[in-house]
Amino acid sequence: MSKIFSMSEASSIAIHSMVLIARAKHGINVVKITEFTGFSKNHIAKVLQRLVKSDLLKSVRGPSGGFYLKRDPKDYDLLEVYEAIEGPIEESDCPLAYEICNYDECIMGNVVNKMTGEFTKFLKGQTLDKYLT
Repeated sequence: MSKIFSMSEASSIAIHSMVLIARAKHGINVVKITEFTGFSKNHIAKVLQRLVKSDLLKSVRGPSGGFYLKRDPKDYDLLEVYEAIEGPIEESDCPLAYEICNYDECIMGNVVNKMTGEFTKFLKGQTLDKYLT
């Protein structure tokens, strides 16, 4: 079956992990995130290291280690998390990214731009603190 929208597993891991980390009072490790989400431990570790490199998280090694937010949960929006994994969201005039089109206006009615704009607006409006309860 075809899907109109699809999110990569990496960006899904990033968003879900950030919510779990925000909920954890004393940090959380990859094993606990794996138990809660069911994602691969190795994939979670790889994604979380990308978030550390993007300066969204800090990691602490050792028996009492884990991942911690670097800022208050209200200061993170999901767009920031998504773009740390996927790169900046681009809006283009053509859903297929063609520079030249033989039609006077887009046959698709620029629906892709509208959906991209709505998705971006949604992610920007969702901060981690909304998911703490």
